[in-house]
Amino acid sequence: MERRTHWDRVYTTKSEREVSWFEALPEVSLQMLDAAGMTAESCVLDVGGGDSHLVDALTARGLDCLAVLDVSGAALDRARARLGPGARVPVWIEADVTAEWSLKPMDIWHDRAVFHFLTASEDRRRYKRHLLQTLKPGGAAIMATFAPDGPKTCSGLPVQRYSPEALADELGPAFELLEARSHVHATPRGGTQSFQYSRLQRRH
Repeated sequence: MERRTHWDRVYTTKSEREVSWFEALPEVSLQMLDAAGMTAESCVLDVGGGDSHLVDALTARGLDCLAVLDVSGAALDRARARLGPGARVPVWIEADVTAEWSLKPMDIWHDRAVFHFLTASEDRRRYKRHLLQTLKPGGAAIMATFAPDGPKTCSGLPVQRYSPEALADELGPAFELLEARSHVHATPRGGTQSFQYSRLQRRH
């Protein structure tokens, strides 16, 4: 409940361009998704997708097997309002990624800047349980976290920073690191944040 309260407050008091993580076009995510072999027939889950514009880009490409999960109902409401009643997003999941929720097996798990907020080992264990339950064997996990030289906090909360190797080690032997990319994100207010994007494959 604390997470939901925190993020609902953020999304009800700030516009999308007032939050540091805003991207008009999530270019690096799309490049990593393409590298993972995404097609119009792929099933993609965007974890923490909330008010992200990734779902806009994916629906524009013709994907209709999409799910967006976020702890904040306010964030999902904003995305639904932006996309309009004709949007072809079949599943909106309002849930903490570490709590109880379920989804059919998906080809790609995308997470930009959720995992690094999980500073408690039990939360990370629950996250990884959902990852293994949801991502198909051979599927791609695309995860972006703050890099080792990135911010120590975000939105007033502490974060856990990762190198690609540290993230792969945290996820465990069920995943193979295939690609890593450094990215300096320019915030709407003119600052910068150092991210690392990792593309991992769930082993068969």
